[in-house]
Amino acid sequence: MIRRLFYLSLGALITLWVMRRLQALHPSHVARRTASGAAGMLAQVRDFTSDALGEAADRETELRARFGLDDSDHID
Repeated sequence: MIRRLFYLSLGALITLWVMRRLQALHPSHVARRTASGAAGMLAQVRDFTSDALGEAADRETELRARFGLDDSDHID
């Protein structure tokens, strides 16, 4: 009797786990996770490019000051 109850509860637990896994694979859930992941990655790329462009502008200002190229309108 105890063994039957154990296997019955084990089967119910495995069934519940499998059903949750199958629901997670539903196309709307996958699309939502993909969209949120892409949005997060896009935000990271925007932050990186913003930082990189800021650092490049600072470095350009530093180099122009060092080599006396303060007049940016004059191009050789």
